[in-house]
Amino acid sequence: MSLESLFQHIIFSEHQAEESRRLMREGQGLCCLSWGLGAGGKAGGSGQGSEGSGKDSRKVSYHRPQNRDSREMDVFKHLIFITVRSEINRCREKIKKAAEQLNKEKIQLESKVQQFSEKAFLLQLLKTHENALERQCNEITNQRNMLLQTFEATKRRVTEEEEKFIKEITDFNNEYELTKKRERLMKENVKIQISDLENQANILKMEMKSMEHDSDLLNELQRQKNELIQELSTLQRKLKGFEDKKHEAICTTKYLEAEKIKINEKPQNDAECLRLKKELELYKEDDMQSVHDALQTEIEFLELTLAQKDHQETNNL
Repeated sequence: MSLESLFQHIIFSEHQAEESRRLMREGQGLCCLSWGLGAGGKAGGSGQGSEGSGKDSRKVSYHRPQNRDSREMDVFKHLIFITVRSEINRCREKIKKAAEQLNKEKIQLESKVQQFSEKAFLLQLLKTHENALERQCNEITNQRNMLLQTFEATKRRVTEEEEKFIKEITDFNNEYELTKKRERLMKENVKIQISDLENQANILKMEMKSMEHDSDLLNELQRQKNELIQELSTLQRKLKGFEDKKHEAICTTKYLEAEKIKINEKPQNDAECLRLKKELELYKEDDMQSVHDALQTEIEFLELTLAQKDHQETNNL
């Protein structure tokens, strides 16, 4: 069950409670009407007694309708009480199911938070590994620069030594006429030195390729890092959404409980209703049927106004 369906169940329960309150108010109206009819029966019975058998017959015609109306009112109250109690039990069952659903979603959220913590720990490990690779890459780069500098210095020194050596050999050969033999030896030495330099150049190229491979690995780790950061942001947004929905559901439930208590206490605490009921009882005792009917109409109008007001407040929610 999603949070949206939970809200729909809560609204439906609220409408059912409103319908139960309406039925209770209608039942109270019917009871009051039956009381009015009982009072009318009392007046009729009194007239007949004065024409017939006197004071004892008037007592009988007064008590019997009142007892019958009282029993009907008790039965009606009992039926309304059973209906309201069943509605309350059903609402409690729905609230219980909603609480269980919230607990399930809370467990799922905690599991996702645990997964998020594990991924955050993995991200931290990747960061540590990345820093180590960066340090290693920097060290390799420094070594490459040092090797290149050494290679350039060696190359310059070899060139200088070669030029110096050729000049000395040339002078010596010119002096002792050994040019031909010396030229052959010189060429062989130069070939050997060139071969050594080519070997050194190949070694440097292999080292450069190895460093390029390490750089590709570093780029792959950077890409994985970006993906983990994006996934982390997504999980944070989902976590925030779940917390907002949970808070909203809790606030709505508390508000509905407060409204329920307020509505249940309103008929007993409303001063206007209590005043009108007292006046109605006084008028019943004095047998003022017309005033009683007017007050009954006013009570029904006030109850209808209160019901419409409660309905409007519910719709505004």
